[in-house]
Amino acid sequence: MHLPIAAFLSLVPTLVASYSKTFVVPHVDGQDDTPALKAVLANYSSDAQILFQRGVSYNIWTPINFGTLTNVEISVQGNLSYPTDIATIQNIVADTTIYTGFWFDIQGTNVTLKGNTEPNWGWVDGHGQQWWDAMNQTNRPHGWRFKVTNGIIKDMKLWKSIAWNFSLSGAKNVRAFQNTIKCLSDTDSFPFNTDGFAVGGTDLVVENNYIYNGDDCVTAGNGATNVLFQNNYCEGGHGLSIGSLGSGGAAHYVTNVTFQNVVMKNHLYGARFKSWTGGNGLAANITWRNIVLQHVKFPIYVTQNYWDQGKGPKPNSTSTTSTHLQNILFDNFSGDIDDSGTVEGTCISDPCWYYVPGATGEESIIFDLYPGTATNIVARHVNGIRTDKGVPVRVMCDNSTITSDPGFVCQNGPFVPTPVGYL
Repeated sequence: MHLPIAAFLSLVPTLVASYSKTFVVPHVDGQDDTPALKAVLANYSSDAQILFQRGVSYNIWTPINFGTLTNVEISVQGNLSYPTDIATIQNIVADTTIYTGFWFDIQGTNVTLKGNTEPNWGWVDGHGQQWWDAMNQTNRPHGWRFKVTNGIIKDMKLWKSIAWNFSLSGAKNVRAFQNTIKCLSDTDSFPFNTDGFAVGGTDLVVENNYIYNGDDCVTAGNGATNVLFQNNYCEGGHGLSIGSLGSGGAAHYVTNVTFQNVVMKNHLYGARFKSWTGGNGLAANITWRNIVLQHVKFPIYVTQNYWDQGKGPKPNSTSTTSTHLQNILFDNFSGDIDDSGTVEGTCISDPCWYYVPGATGEESIIFDLYPGTATNIVARHVNGIRTDKGVPVRVMCDNSTITSDPGFVCQNGPFVPTPVGYL
C-alpha cells in the first residue's frame, strides 16, 4: 500500500529551535576560508549555529567535512565559492585524505541547513561553466551530502554546480523546501550530471523547489522509502527518476515513492524508471501524479535494459532478470511531446545514447520490460498528452511482458486507452 500523503507530512521535522553559541565564519581576502572553520568545528558540533555572514563572499577552496552534528544550524547568509581552477579541484578530489566524496559533508541529528532569501546573497557558486565548456568529466566533485536524521534544507541557492547537487542518501526524516538549483549553461555546452536531488533515504519530503539542471531532477535510488517529491519545477534535465537499480546484479529496493504536482519543461524524460539487465530486488508502490509536460521527448519511460552508455554500446546479455516492479502508477499527465527530432544536449554519439529502436518520437508511453517482472503497472488519465506536430500519440509495449491491463492497449502502435485508463 502507498503511504498516505498526510502520513508523509506528519513526519517532517521542524527547524532547530535554539542554540547556545554561534560561530561566525571568518573571511580573509585571497585565502581559503575552510581551515579556520574546520579548526573550531569540534567546539560547535552541538547546540550551535555556524554562520556564513551576509555581505561576505567566502572562499571554500577545500572541502568541508562538518563531522557529526547534533542540534546545529548551518546558516549560509553570505556567498560561497568553489575554486575557479579546474586542476586545483581535480587534485583535491583525487586525494582521499582531503575529499570524503562531497565538497560539503553534513551528517548528524537535528540539523538545519538554511540559506538566504535575498536575491544577491546566499549563493553557492560552483563555477561549473568552464567544466561544461571543456567537457571535462575527470575528478568532478559531488556537492552536498546531507546524511541527517531529523533535518531541514531550506532557501539554499546553488549556481552552476560542477556536477551533482544534493544527496539525501541515508538521510531520515528530512524536509527540503524552497531551494534553488540553477545549472544553466550560457553557451551550447551541456551541464552533464548536474542531478538535483538524490533521495535514497527514508521519510523524505522535497517540495516547492526550483531545479534547472542537466540530469535527473530527482532520482530515488536504492534504499529510498517513504519519499514525497511534490510542488516542484524542473527544467532542462532528465526526469523524475527511479534508479538506476540493480547494477552488477545487485538486489536493490525502493518503496513508497510519490512524485506529484510537478512541471517538467524541456526535459528528456518526464516519469522515468531504469534498472539494469541482470539486477534483482523490487521497486514497489511508486506513483507519478499530476505531471505537466512542456516539450518533453519521453513523457513516460520504463526500461529494465539500462546500461552505461559511456562505456560503449549495449552489451549482449542472455539474462532475463531485472529489478521487479509492483504497483506502479502514472496518473494524470498532460502537455506536449517534443517530436521535433532535435538532438538533446547530452547526445555526443550516433546514435544518441537515448535512442530507442523503432520509436517514432511520438510515443507518450514506452514500457521496455521483461516477462514476469512487472505486476500492476498502470497509466491512467494520460490522454492529455499530445505531440507538438499534432500527429496521433503512440505507445511502445510488448503484450507478452504485461500480466494485467496497463490502462491502454499494449502494442507498438497508436495510444488507445482502455477502461482501466479512465478509472
